[in-house]
Amino acid sequence: MMKSMQEWIVLLVIFGIVSLLGNWVGYGTFPVGAIPGMVILILVSLVGMIMQKLIPIDIPSIAYVAIVGVLISMPWMPGSEQIVAMTSSINLLALTTPILAYAGIAIGRSWTDFVKLGWRTIVVASFVMIGTFLGSAIIAEVVLRMQGII
Repeated sequence: MMKSMQEWIVLLVIFGIVSLLGNWVGYGTFPVGAIPGMVILILVSLVGMIMQKLIPIDIPSIAYVAIVGVLISMPWMPGSEQIVAMTSSINLLALTTPILAYAGIAIGRSWTDFVKLGWRTIVVASFVMIGTFLGSAIIAEVVLRMQGII
C-alpha cells in the first residue's frame, strides 16, 4: 500500500502542477494564489483513494473522493468557508486537461488493445458523443427558454 501511495502522490502532484499551469494560461489565475486550493484538492483525492483501499466495501475511489470533498465543504464543517474560498480559484476545466492527456497516453500505450476493439467501437463511440452533445444542447435550450433567458 505504501508503494501505491507514493505513486498516487507523485501522479497527483504532477496533475496538480499541470492543472495550475492550465489554470494560469487559460483563466488568468496566477499559480501561487491557487496553490492552497490545489493542495486541498490533492489531499481530498489522496484521502478518497486511501479510503477505497482501507474500507472493505467495493466502491470506486471517485465516490470516496466525492464524499470527502462534499463533507469538508459543507457549511457546518469547521473551516469550510476557507476551503471553498481557496478551491474556488481553480477552474474545473483546468483540472480536466491533464486527466484527458493521461487518458490519451493510456490509450496510446495500449493501442493494440484499442485496435482489437475494431472499427465498430469507433462508430458507436462517435454516435454516443454526438448524442450526448445534442441531448445536452436540447436540454440547455429548453431550460433557458423556460427561464426566459433566450
